[in-house]
Amino acid sequence: KEISQDLRKKLETLHKSGSSLGAITKGLKTKGTSSFGKRRNKTHALCRRCGSKAYHLQKSSCGKCGYPEKRKRKYNWSAKAKRRNTTGSGRIRHLRVVYRRFRNGFREGTVPKPKRAAVAASSSS
Repeated sequence: KEISQDLRKKLETLHKSGSSLGAITKGLKTKGTSSFGKRRNKTHALCRRCGSKAYHLQKSSCGKCGYPEKRKRKYNWSAKAKRRNTTGSGRIRHLRVVYRRFRNGFREGTVPKPKRAAVAASSSS
């Protein structure tokens, strides 16, 4: 097999210096398997507002909800994300009551008619 002159010279100099081909390949900068062993410190923690593990510790901001910003992070380029995080995806404790009050015209201070008296009056006649 023929090898280019440049490669032959490099191999000869490496051979003279006493290094092997394994030493050559160790010098390569890999982005794969060997890099994954170095990852042993956490960049993200749990967010206090949304609970997801997207709070960046050094940036001190959440990638999901935008905490500590006052307004919640939301964009219109993701329909699915809007569906997941919109009103009604949770309990809507207060709004449920407001919807009911709206149907009745926000009335206050009234007392409902007693049901037992109404039932007794209809059965006696």
